[in-house]
Amino acid sequence: MKKINYEEAVKQLETIVTRMENGELSIDSMAEELKKAQELIKLCKDKLRHTDAEIKKLLETE
Repeated sequence: MKKINYEEAVKQLETIVTRMENGELSIDSMAEELKKAQELIKLCKDKLRHTDAEIKKLLETE
């Protein structure tokens, strides 16, 4: 997966969820989309953890 920012990852996740809810995915493509969604969720969690750690570090130095 190419480098994307948090906002783009969330947009892609929303698109996947909408397509699943609307029944737009075949069984084969659903498996691929779920795999992609897992990667996007991990990316978002990692970015949030990193940002949280940076904020805590900044607040500790004040």
